[in-house]
Amino acid sequence: MSEKSVLIQELETLQARAEKELAALTVEADLIKWKTEYLGKSSPVMQIFKRLPEAGKDERAQIGQFANQVKTVLEQSYEEKAQAARQAALIDALKNEQLDVTLPGRAPMNGRLHITTQTLREVYRIFAEMGFQIYRSPEVESDENNFELLNIPKHHPARDLWDTFFTKKEGVLLRTHTSPGQVRAMREFAPEPIRVVLPGMCYRYEQTDASHEFQFNQVELLVVGKHITFASLKGTLQEFAQRMYGKAVRTRIRPSYFPFVEPGAEMDVECFVCGGKGCAVCKLRGWLEILGCGMVHPVVLRNGGYDPEIYSGFAAGLGPERIAMLRYRIDDIRNYWANDVRFLEQF
Repeated sequence: MSEKSVLIQELETLQARAEKELAALTVEADLIKWKTEYLGKSSPVMQIFKRLPEAGKDERAQIGQFANQVKTVLEQSYEEKAQAARQAALIDALKNEQLDVTLPGRAPMNGRLHITTQTLREVYRIFAEMGFQIYRSPEVESDENNFELLNIPKHHPARDLWDTFFTKKEGVLLRTHTSPGQVRAMREFAPEPIRVVLPGMCYRYEQTDASHEFQFNQVELLVVGKHITFASLKGTLQEFAQRMYGKAVRTRIRPSYFPFVEPGAEMDVECFVCGGKGCAVCKLRGWLEILGCGMVHPVVLRNGGYDPEIYSGFAAGLGPERIAMLRYRIDDIRNYWANDVRFLEQF
Protein backbone atom coordinates (compact mmCIF):
# COMPACT_ATOMS: atom_id res chain seq x y z
CA MET A 1 0.00 0.00 0.00
CA SER A 2 1.49 3.41 -0.99
CA GLU A 3 2.07 6.30 1.42
CA LYS A 4 -0.42 8.33 -0.57
CA SER A 5 -3.27 5.89 -0.03
CA VAL A 6 -2.41 5.61 3.67
CA LEU A 7 -2.76 9.38 4.20
CA ILE A 8 -5.98 9.52 2.21
CA GLN A 9 -7.37 6.56 4.17
CA GLU A 10 -6.49 8.30 7.39
CA LEU A 11 -8.36 11.38 6.20
CA GLU A 12 -11.41 9.34 5.19
CA THR A 13 -11.45 7.54 8.54
CA LEU A 14 -10.99 10.84 10.36
CA GLN A 15 -13.83 12.47 8.43
CA ALA A 16 -16.22 9.60 9.14
CA ARG A 17 -15.42 9.64 12.88
CA ALA A 18 -15.74 13.43 13.12
CA GLU A 19 -19.08 13.50 11.32
CA LYS A 20 -20.43 10.69 13.51
CA GLU A 21 -19.44 12.49 16.71
CA LEU A 22 -20.79 15.80 15.40
CA ALA A 23 -24.18 14.28 14.62
CA ALA A 24 -24.62 13.29 18.26
CA LEU A 25 -23.90 16.75 19.67
CA THR A 26 -26.61 19.30 20.59
CA VAL A 27 -25.03 21.55 23.20
CA GLU A 28 -23.05 24.60 22.03
CA ALA A 29 -20.24 24.00 24.52
CA ASP A 30 -19.74 20.45 23.17
CA LEU A 31 -19.71 21.79 19.62
CA ILE A 32 -16.93 24.22 20.48
CA LYS A 33 -14.92 21.39 22.02
CA TRP A 34 -15.47 19.30 18.85
CA LYS A 35 -14.29 22.17 16.66
CA THR A 36 -11.08 22.51 18.65
CA GLU A 37 -10.44 18.77 18.42
CA TYR A 38 -11.02 18.36 14.69
CA LEU A 39 -10.39 21.79 13.20
CA GLY A 40 -7.95 23.40 15.60
CA LYS A 41 -4.29 24.05 14.83
CA SER A 42 -3.25 20.76 16.48
CA SER A 43 -6.08 18.69 15.01
CA PRO A 44 -5.35 15.51 12.97
CA VAL A 45 -6.52 17.26 9.79
CA MET A 46 -3.99 20.05 10.19
CA GLN A 47 -1.27 17.52 11.03
CA ILE A 48 -1.77 15.91 7.61
CA PHE A 49 -0.47 19.09 6.01
CA LYS A 50 2.68 18.87 8.08
CA ARG A 51 3.20 15.25 6.94
CA LEU A 52 3.02 16.09 3.23
CA PRO A 53 6.84 16.06 2.87
CA GLU A 54 6.67 12.32 3.72
CA ALA A 55 4.85 11.65 0.42
CA GLY A 56 6.37 11.76 -3.00
CA LYS A 57 6.45 15.05 -4.91
CA ASP A 58 3.95 13.82 -7.49
CA GLU A 59 1.51 12.73 -4.73
CA ARG A 60 1.59 15.80 -2.47
CA ALA A 61 -0.79 17.90 -4.55
CA GLN A 62 -3.47 15.20 -4.54
CA ILE A 63 -3.14 14.60 -0.80
CA GLY A 64 -3.20 18.33 0.00
CA GLN A 65 -6.27 18.84 -2.19
CA PHE A 66 -8.12 16.00 -0.47
CA ALA A 67 -7.14 17.31 2.97
CA ASN A 68 -8.57 20.73 2.07
CA GLN A 69 -11.81 19.08 0.93
CA VAL A 70 -12.12 17.22 4.23
CA LYS A 71 -11.42 20.41 6.19
CA THR A 72 -14.04 22.34 4.17
CA VAL A 73 -16.70 19.64 4.64
CA LEU A 74 -16.12 19.51 8.40
CA GLU A 75 -16.27 23.31 8.69
CA GLN A 76 -19.57 23.46 6.80
CA SER A 77 -21.02 20.64 8.91
CA TYR A 78 -19.95 22.44 12.08
CA GLU A 79 -21.53 25.76 11.03
CA GLU A 80 -24.84 24.05 10.22
CA LYS A 81 -24.84 22.23 13.54
CA ALA A 82 -23.85 25.34 15.50
CA GLN A 83 -26.59 27.40 13.87
CA ALA A 84 -29.16 24.73 14.74
CA ALA A 85 -27.90 24.62 18.34
CA ARG A 86 -28.14 28.41 18.71
CA GLN A 87 -31.66 28.40 17.31
CA ALA A 88 -32.70 25.62 19.67
CA ALA A 89 -31.21 27.48 22.64
CA LEU A 90 -33.14 30.61 21.68
CA ILE A 91 -36.43 28.73 21.38
CA ASP A 92 -35.80 27.06 24.75
CA ALA A 93 -35.07 30.43 26.36
CA LEU A 94 -38.26 31.93 24.96
CA LYS A 95 -40.28 29.02 26.32
CA ASN A 96 -38.75 28.75 29.78
CA GLU A 97 -37.41 32.20 30.69
CA GLN A 98 -39.88 34.75 31.97
CA LEU A 99 -39.69 38.53 31.81
CA ASP A 100 -41.04 40.39 34.81
CA VAL A 101 -42.74 43.37 33.20
CA THR A 102 -43.55 44.83 36.64
CA LEU A 103 -39.89 45.70 37.29
CA PRO A 104 -39.19 49.44 37.04
CA GLY A 105 -37.35 50.44 33.87
CA ARG A 106 -34.10 52.32 33.71
CA ALA A 107 -34.69 56.04 33.48
CA PRO A 108 -33.03 57.59 30.41
CA MET A 109 -30.33 60.18 31.04
CA ASN A 110 -31.46 63.70 30.34
CA GLY A 111 -29.38 65.74 27.97
CA ARG A 112 -28.06 69.10 29.09
CA LEU A 113 -25.99 72.00 27.86
CA HIS A 114 -22.23 71.71 28.31
CA ILE A 115 -20.84 73.93 31.05
CA THR A 116 -18.92 75.93 28.45
CA THR A 117 -22.10 76.55 26.46
CA GLN A 118 -23.90 77.65 29.61
CA THR A 119 -21.09 80.08 30.44
CA LEU A 120 -20.98 81.46 26.90
CA ARG A 121 -24.72 82.11 26.95
CA GLU A 122 -24.36 83.93 30.27
CA VAL A 123 -21.55 86.05 28.82
CA TYR A 124 -23.68 86.84 25.75
CA ARG A 125 -26.61 87.83 27.98
CA ILE A 126 -24.52 90.20 30.10
CA PHE A 127 -22.98 91.96 27.13
CA ALA A 128 -26.30 92.08 25.28
CA GLU A 129 -27.70 94.02 28.24
CA MET A 130 -24.73 96.39 27.84
CA GLY A 131 -25.53 97.05 24.18
CA PHE A 132 -23.27 94.52 22.39
CA GLN A 133 -24.28 92.29 19.49
CA ILE A 134 -22.72 88.98 18.39
CA TYR A 135 -20.48 88.89 15.31
CA ARG A 136 -19.17 85.53 14.01
CA SER A 137 -15.82 85.06 12.27
CA PRO A 138 -14.15 81.93 10.81
CA GLU A 139 -11.88 79.57 12.78
CA VAL A 140 -9.63 78.95 9.77
CA GLU A 141 -7.88 82.21 9.01
CA SER A 142 -5.24 83.71 6.77
CA ASP A 143 -1.86 84.76 8.11
CA GLU A 144 -2.74 88.28 7.03
CA ASN A 145 -5.88 88.49 9.17
CA ASN A 146 -4.48 86.57 12.12
CA PHE A 147 -1.20 88.51 12.33
CA GLU A 148 -0.31 91.17 9.77
CA LEU A 149 -3.45 93.31 9.91
CA LEU A 150 -3.20 93.15 13.71
CA ASN A 151 0.16 94.90 13.67
CA ILE A 152 2.16 91.65 13.80
CA PRO A 153 4.17 91.55 10.55
CA LYS A 154 6.23 88.55 9.44
CA HIS A 155 9.31 87.83 11.57
CA HIS A 156 7.96 90.03 14.38
CA PRO A 157 9.10 88.53 17.72
CA ALA A 158 5.57 88.89 19.10
CA ARG A 159 4.51 85.95 16.92
CA ASP A 160 6.25 83.70 19.44
CA LEU A 161 3.46 84.57 21.89
CA TRP A 162 1.02 82.53 19.75
CA ASP A 163 2.14 78.94 19.10
CA THR A 164 0.34 78.39 15.82
CA PHE A 165 -1.20 75.42 14.02
CA PHE A 166 -0.38 75.95 10.33
CA THR A 167 -2.17 74.04 7.56
CA LYS A 168 -0.56 72.51 4.48
CA LYS A 169 -1.79 75.45 2.42
CA GLU A 170 0.64 78.33 2.65
CA GLY A 171 -0.67 81.33 4.57
CA VAL A 172 -3.62 79.44 6.08
CA LEU A 173 -3.80 78.55 9.77
CA LEU A 174 -6.12 77.79 12.67
CA ARG A 175 -6.72 81.11 14.36
CA THR A 176 -4.79 81.60 17.58
CA HIS A 177 -7.26 84.17 18.93
CA THR A 178 -10.55 85.75 17.97
CA SER A 179 -8.85 89.10 17.27
CA PRO A 180 -8.86 88.58 13.45
CA GLY A 181 -12.59 89.17 13.72
CA GLN A 182 -11.85 92.74 14.75
CA VAL A 183 -10.63 93.69 11.28
CA ARG A 184 -13.46 91.76 9.62
CA ALA A 185 -16.07 93.57 11.71
CA MET A 186 -14.50 97.00 11.23
CA ARG A 187 -14.26 96.58 7.47
CA GLU A 188 -17.90 95.56 7.34
CA PHE A 189 -19.29 98.40 9.46
CA ALA A 190 -16.82 101.29 8.96
CA PRO A 191 -17.25 104.20 9.42
CA GLU A 192 -20.18 103.46 11.75
CA PRO A 193 -19.57 102.94 15.50
CA ILE A 194 -19.11 99.31 16.57
CA ARG A 195 -20.00 97.49 19.77
CA VAL A 196 -19.69 93.74 19.10
CA VAL A 197 -18.92 90.42 20.79
CA LEU A 198 -16.88 87.96 18.70
CA PRO A 199 -17.07 84.41 20.16
CA GLY A 200 -15.43 81.25 18.87
CA MET A 201 -12.88 78.46 19.24
CA CYS A 202 -9.15 79.18 19.15
CA TYR A 203 -6.16 76.86 18.77
CA ARG A 204 -2.61 77.06 20.07
CA TYR A 205 0.15 74.49 19.85
CA GLU A 206 1.13 74.42 23.52
CA GLN A 207 1.47 72.08 26.47
CA THR A 208 -1.73 71.46 28.44
CA ASP A 209 -1.91 71.86 32.19
CA ALA A 210 -4.49 72.73 34.86
CA SER A 211 -5.13 76.17 33.34
CA HIS A 212 -4.10 75.78 29.65
CA GLU A 213 -5.53 73.81 26.72
CA PHE A 214 -4.51 73.65 23.06
CA GLN A 215 -8.09 74.44 22.04
CA PHE A 216 -10.29 76.83 23.93
CA ASN A 217 -13.18 79.22 23.53
CA GLN A 218 -12.65 82.95 23.48
CA VAL A 219 -15.00 85.91 23.43
CA GLU A 220 -13.62 89.06 21.85
CA LEU A 221 -15.02 92.50 22.65
CA LEU A 222 -14.65 95.37 20.23
CA VAL A 223 -15.87 98.92 20.66
CA VAL A 224 -15.00 101.61 18.11
CA GLY A 225 -16.36 105.13 18.02
CA LYS A 226 -15.60 108.69 18.94
CA HIS A 227 -14.38 109.63 22.42
CA ILE A 228 -13.73 106.02 23.51
CA THR A 229 -11.19 106.04 26.37
CA PHE A 230 -9.40 103.63 28.67
CA ALA A 231 -11.94 104.60 31.31
CA SER A 232 -14.63 103.22 28.97
CA LEU A 233 -12.71 99.94 28.81
CA LYS A 234 -12.18 99.68 32.55
CA GLY A 235 -15.79 100.53 33.35
CA THR A 236 -17.13 97.95 30.89
CA LEU A 237 -14.93 95.15 32.21
CA GLN A 238 -15.60 96.00 35.85
CA GLU A 239 -19.34 95.97 35.20
CA PHE A 240 -19.03 92.59 33.47
CA ALA A 241 -17.08 91.09 36.38
CA GLN A 242 -19.65 92.28 38.91
CA ARG A 243 -22.55 90.90 36.89
CA MET A 244 -20.78 87.57 36.43
CA TYR A 245 -19.35 87.06 39.93
CA GLY A 246 -21.27 89.45 42.17
CA LYS A 247 -20.72 92.95 43.49
CA ALA A 248 -18.09 91.79 46.03
CA VAL A 249 -15.70 90.40 43.39
CA ARG A 250 -12.09 91.57 43.62
CA THR A 251 -10.40 92.40 40.32
CA ARG A 252 -7.24 94.09 39.18
CA ILE A 253 -6.00 95.50 35.88
CA ARG A 254 -2.26 95.43 35.26
CA PRO A 255 -0.14 96.53 32.29
CA SER A 256 0.62 93.97 29.61
CA TYR A 257 1.73 93.82 25.99
CA PHE A 258 -0.31 92.90 22.92
CA PRO A 259 0.81 94.22 19.51
CA PHE A 260 -2.71 95.14 18.42
CA VAL A 261 -3.53 97.37 21.41
CA GLU A 262 -1.78 100.36 22.95
CA PRO A 263 -1.76 100.60 25.89
CA GLY A 264 -2.36 96.93 26.72
CA ALA A 265 -3.48 95.36 29.98
CA GLU A 266 -4.71 92.14 31.59
CA MET A 267 -7.57 91.75 34.01
CA ASP A 268 -7.32 89.28 36.89
CA VAL A 269 -9.94 88.00 39.30
CA GLU A 270 -9.05 86.77 42.76
CA CYS A 271 -8.84 82.98 42.64
CA PHE A 272 -12.05 81.56 44.11
CA VAL A 273 -10.58 78.05 44.15
CA CYS A 274 -8.02 78.90 46.83
CA GLY A 275 -9.40 82.24 48.03
CA GLY A 276 -6.25 84.07 46.98
CA LYS A 277 -3.90 81.80 48.95
CA GLY A 278 -2.31 80.21 45.86
CA CYS A 279 -3.01 76.89 44.13
CA ALA A 280 -2.25 74.95 40.93
CA VAL A 281 -4.98 76.78 39.03
CA CYS A 282 -3.65 80.27 39.77
CA LYS A 283 -0.03 79.07 39.82
CA LEU A 284 0.35 80.08 43.47
CA ARG A 285 -0.29 83.75 42.67
CA GLY A 286 -3.78 84.07 44.16
CA TRP A 287 -5.09 85.69 40.96
CA LEU A 288 -6.29 84.21 37.69
CA GLU A 289 -6.21 86.07 34.41
CA ILE A 290 -9.59 86.06 32.67
CA LEU A 291 -8.87 88.42 29.80
CA GLY A 292 -6.39 90.57 27.93
CA CYS A 293 -7.43 94.04 26.82
CA GLY A 294 -6.34 97.48 25.68
CA MET A 295 -7.03 100.40 23.40
CA VAL A 296 -7.13 99.39 19.72
CA HIS A 297 -3.80 100.24 18.10
CA PRO A 298 -3.99 103.06 15.49
CA VAL A 299 -2.49 100.73 12.87
CA VAL A 300 -5.32 98.22 13.43
CA LEU A 301 -7.92 100.98 13.30
CA ARG A 302 -6.50 102.18 9.98
CA ASN A 303 -6.43 98.58 8.61
CA GLY A 304 -10.09 98.29 9.59
CA GLY A 305 -11.07 101.44 7.72
CA TYR A 306 -11.20 103.98 10.57
CA ASP A 307 -9.21 107.20 10.84
CA PRO A 308 -7.33 106.97 14.20
CA GLU A 309 -7.28 110.78 14.34
CA ILE A 310 -11.07 110.74 14.67
CA TYR A 311 -11.96 107.32 16.05
CA SER A 312 -10.69 105.30 18.98
CA GLY A 313 -11.69 101.99 20.45
CA PHE A 314 -10.96 99.23 22.91
CA ALA A 315 -10.78 95.46 22.65
CA ALA A 316 -10.68 92.56 25.10
CA GLY A 317 -10.40 88.79 24.83
CA LEU A 318 -12.19 86.75 27.52
CA GLY A 319 -11.66 83.07 28.32
CA PRO A 320 -15.07 81.46 29.08
CA GLU A 321 -13.49 78.27 30.45
CA ARG A 322 -11.44 80.24 32.96
CA ILE A 323 -14.46 82.36 33.84
CA ALA A 324 -16.39 79.16 34.62
CA MET A 325 -13.44 77.77 36.61
CA LEU A 326 -13.66 80.74 38.95
CA ARG A 327 -17.44 80.77 39.12
CA TYR A 328 -17.83 77.05 39.87
CA ARG A 329 -14.43 76.42 41.56
CA ILE A 330 -13.23 73.99 38.89
CA ASP A 331 -9.58 73.09 39.51
CA ASP A 332 -8.55 71.71 36.09
CA ILE A 333 -9.43 73.16 32.68
CA ARG A 334 -8.86 69.76 31.03
CA ASN A 335 -12.11 68.51 32.58
CA TYR A 336 -14.05 70.46 29.95
CA TRP A 337 -12.82 68.16 27.14
CA ALA A 338 -12.57 64.82 29.03
CA ASN A 339 -16.23 63.89 28.31
CA ASP A 340 -16.57 62.56 31.87
CA VAL A 341 -20.31 62.42 32.55
CA ARG A 342 -19.67 62.61 36.31
CA PHE A 343 -18.15 66.05 35.80
CA LEU A 344 -20.67 67.30 33.23
CA GLU A 345 -23.71 66.25 35.30
CA GLN A 346 -22.74 68.73 38.03
CA PHE A 347 -23.80 71.70 35.90
